[in-house]
Amino acid sequence: MTERHHLKLLTYNIQVGIETNRYRHYLTRAWRYALPFRSRHENLNRIAQMLRPYDLVALQETDAGSVRSNYVDQVAYLAKQAGFPYWNTRVNRRLGRWARHSMGLLSRYRPTDVREVSLPSRIPGRGALIARFGEEADGLLVVVAHLSLDRRSQANQLEFLGNLIGEKSHAILMGDLNCSWDSLRSHAALNGLRGGPHPLPSYPSWRPTRSLDHILVTPGLDIQHTQVVSHVTSDHLPLAMDVALPHGLRLSEDPPV
Repeated sequence: MTERHHLKLLTYNIQVGIETNRYRHYLTRAWRYALPFRSRHENLNRIAQMLRPYDLVALQETDAGSVRSNYVDQVAYLAKQAGFPYWNTRVNRRLGRWARHSMGLLSRYRPTDVREVSLPSRIPGRGALIARFGEEADGLLVVVAHLSLDRRSQANQLEFLGNLIGEKSHAILMGDLNCSWDSLRSHAALNGLRGGPHPLPSYPSWRPTRSLDHILVTPGLDIQHTQVVSHVTSDHLPLAMDVALPHGLRLSEDPPV
């Protein structure tokens, strides 16, 4: 066991490896959501290179291995290419052999427990990954989520996640939350969480005007730096945060068994 005083966090909606840098690409490249294409592999390699400096990475809009991804679990692929020894995939929706909508968590530190939960939603298929690091009483809880688009479902999902985090001293919530920073700050269930000092637009990637991607932490974690990373491979930009951990919080660097 090694004391780790800083963590570099990143959340990224990778749009299943589709490069999008114009609004018209939603129309002209729509077929790429359903069918394989040659440059997807190159895009994933570019993403993997960008992920290398980080310790914990939340991924949204990945594919868990289907026709459109050439049967590649994109979370597992990025973990291998970027050198992450620990990774977890949650499949949110299965569309036969054509698509397996998923999300994931990459980690350089061994979680003591990882579980999946379904989020309340009018349309099934939204979920979260919950990972615990270290001893439960003094450990770190990491929640990766991808919320619905409609406000009513978002409110229910944020209440669910807020209750899940509860009064834990050391917790991180990160992902594509599909809502503004003001909406998050006004939600009573998230009163114990905080983000950077001001909203950071991450969507659309080619001219960001909306803050949809967020990293929130409990007060026991000291935010050192927050930034949007200039990496236009998806229709979202990655959001990064550097946090300082209290001296008593330990993360395991034991190799996988």
